[in-house]
Amino acid sequence: MPQLCVIPGDGIGLEVVPAATAVLQAAIPNLEIIEAEAGWTCFQKHGVSVPDSTLATIRTCGAALFGAVSSPSRKVAGYRSAILTLRQELDLYANIRPVKSWPHVSPRPGIDMIIVRENTEGLYSGRERVEMGEGMQIDSVETAVAERVITRRASLRIGMRALNIMQTLNRQKLTIVHKANVLPLTDGLFRDCVREIFTDAAQSSAGVTVDELLVDVAALKMVAEPEYFDVIVTTNLFGDILSDAAAYWGGGLGLAPSLNWGEACAVAEPVHGSAPDIAGQGIANPMAAILSAALLARSVWDLPEAAEAMETAVARVLTHQPHLRGTMALATAVIAALP
Repeated sequence: MPQLCVIPGDGIGLEVVPAATAVLQAAIPNLEIIEAEAGWTCFQKHGVSVPDSTLATIRTCGAALFGAVSSPSRKVAGYRSAILTLRQELDLYANIRPVKSWPHVSPRPGIDMIIVRENTEGLYSGRERVEMGEGMQIDSVETAVAERVITRRASLRIGMRALNIMQTLNRQKLTIVHKANVLPLTDGLFRDCVREIFTDAAQSSAGVTVDELLVDVAALKMVAEPEYFDVIVTTNLFGDILSDAAAYWGGGLGLAPSLNWGEACAVAEPVHGSAPDIAGQGIANPMAAILSAALLARSVWDLPEAAEAMETAVARVLTHQPHLRGTMALATAVIAALP
């Protein structure tokens, strides 16, 4: 029996996660749900954004569905981003973000790409410091430094995860995105490690082509020629930015799913934020959360039929009820459209 740790988080997460959970339970009737807390509201209540009990529950279940987090834009003593904590504490080293054209909402047909983003290091390693001259006060800081961390271990394993995804889904083309012309040590290491994986796996990856693009060129192609991409593998910050841009072709962030995936567990998470401007109104689109839950079904529980049923139901609702609005109304329609 599959188990799921459900973490609504903040803002519209409190609305879209129950909607997605209802769809999941309709598609997988024997699914066991266990609720937990994480996020900014959790920090305000308990002094920690991700309690140890939540981490323990995710490890026990092996899978979680996380809604959204409202992080302050200023430094708050003792606060650490909930989603970054989950990624690092659970070693969710791969962030998988598929982007495809959907009926009525996508501005262009024929888009079908997967962005595989290294998820634990890069500029998101959290190594920041200030440099001050002698006798200077903090409000007169002249220099702030963030360290970008790229390791061989992380680069090799994200390359291997990209290869595994391509083999499982019969994908044929990998694009490595980097900026090694400016960052030859860090991005050069990343690029070379990914190429090493695909060179060593040449026999098992027969038919797979590997190319590479500088990130600025990749951004241009993402805007002008998105059909160019099949599978992208890239570093943490580049993957974050490119996948948000790519979401446009899938109908926007309201339909952008993701999966934070490690060896022992995974956390599905819609790409959108907590959207405080519409929170509590019951109008948030739950489809990104539903599609994120489908990624769990396919990749973590090995239930491709359930995942395909959920994705087919989303496509049917978009095709036949394109003007339908309301979080639970959309979830109810998706449930009714399940094959």
